[in-house]
Amino acid sequence: MNKAKPFDIPKREVWEAFKRVKANQGAAGVDGQSIQDFEVRLADNLYKLWNRLSSGSYMPPPVRRVDIPKDNGGTRPLGIPTVADRIAQEVVRRYLEPLLEPLFHQDSYGYRPGRSAIDAIRVARQRCWRYDWVVDIDIKGFFDNIDHELLLRAVRKHTQCPWAILYIERWLKAPASMADGSLVARDKGTPQGGVISPLLANLFLHYVFDVWLETGFPGVPFERYADDIICHCRSERQAVALRAVLERRFAACGLMLHPEKTKIVYCKDTNRAGEFHIQQFDFLGYTFRPRLAQWRGKQYGVSFLPAASPSALKAIRQTVRGWSLKTRSDKALDDLARMFNPYIRGWINYYSHFYKSALYETFRRIDAHILRWARRKFKRLRQMPKAARTWLARVVRTSPNLFAHWPLLYGNGRTLGAV
Repeated sequence: MNKAKPFDIPKREVWEAFKRVKANQGAAGVDGQSIQDFEVRLADNLYKLWNRLSSGSYMPPPVRRVDIPKDNGGTRPLGIPTVADRIAQEVVRRYLEPLLEPLFHQDSYGYRPGRSAIDAIRVARQRCWRYDWVVDIDIKGFFDNIDHELLLRAVRKHTQCPWAILYIERWLKAPASMADGSLVARDKGTPQGGVISPLLANLFLHYVFDVWLETGFPGVPFERYADDIICHCRSERQAVALRAVLERRFAACGLMLHPEKTKIVYCKDTNRAGEFHIQQFDFLGYTFRPRLAQWRGKQYGVSFLPAASPSALKAIRQTVRGWSLKTRSDKALDDLARMFNPYIRGWINYYSHFYKSALYETFRRIDAHILRWARRKFKRLRQMPKAARTWLARVVRTSPNLFAHWPLLYGNGRTLGAV
C-alpha cells in the first residue's frame, strides 16, 4: 500500500479502466477532449488521474447534456462525462461490479456480463405462452429521478470502501452542462450515459423492484432490462391489482409509472378464448402480439410472438435513406457492401432471432436503393427498370453473400420478388 496516499487504488486499475473506455469509444465531454487527444499524453494523463483518485482530491467535472431523439418523437437526455471521468468511473465500476453481480436477480438482464436483451426477449416469449396476462411497466424519467439517499444506502449495504462511496456521491452531485453553457445542479438522478450509471441503476431497482416483487408476489415472474420491465400474471384481476400496488411502491421510492405507457396486456392466441382491448406490447425493440405461426405437424395457428417492432423497422429505413445510396455512383457495388454490411449484420444479429420474416420488407428497401444506384451508375439501365432488376437478380445469383441480408431474403431458392 502507498503510505503517502489515503486511498489504495492500484495504478494497474487505472490502466485497465482506460483500455475499457478506449474500446467503448464515445464522444467528448465538456472539455472537448477526445480519446485520441487524451492519448497524446497518455502516461501523464493517467498518472495525474491516479494521483487525484488516490489522494481523494479528484472532483468530477460537469456532465455534458445531450438530448437524443427517440423513435416515438420525444428525446432521451444523455449525460456524457469527460474521457478522464469515464476512466475514473470505470475504476469504481470494476471494484463494485464483482460485489454486486452475485446478488442480482436471475431475471435482471440489462448491462450484466453474460446476459443480453435477446436472453430477456426469449424468456418473455416463453412466459407469454404460459401466462395469459402481462403488465408492461414504463418508469417515467427513471435515470433522472433516482433518489440519491436510497441509492447510497444500497451502496453502503454492500461496501464500506471509502473511496468508492466518496466518488459515487460526487458523481451523483456533479452538475449537468446544458447546450447553452449553463450548469444545472442535480439533487436526484444519475446521468444516462455515465459508465457507473447502469450498475447503480441495477442496484437501485434490485431493491425497489426485484427483491420487493419476489417477496410480495412470488408467483409473478418478470424480465427486467435496466428500467424496461415486463411482469407475467395468471389473470386480469391479478394484473390490475399488481399495477395498482406497483404504482404505490414506485411512488414511495421517488419514481412514477408513466400513466399511458404502463399497461395491462392480454396475450391472445388460438387457445385463449378471452378478449381484451390491448393485445400487444413493445419490449427491447420487439413487438409482442398475436401472429400466425406454423405449429408441429405443419398446422397453422395464432401464437403470441415477438418480432421487430414497427418503430425499430422505421428507424432502420431512416438509416438506409440516410446512406444516400443512389448518389454514390463513384463507388463500386463491392465498396457499398463493405461500407454498409456492418449495419445490416447488426440488424440481422439482433432482429432475426424471432419471426425474422418481419424484416423482409424493410430489407427489400435496401435493394430498391441499390437499383436506383445501378440505374444512375450504368447508362444502359437508366431508362430500363426491368433490365435493372434483371441485372440485380444476376448479381444475387452470382454473389449471394455480397450483401449481408441477401442470404436471408434469397436463400433456399427464393427470388428477387417485388423490390
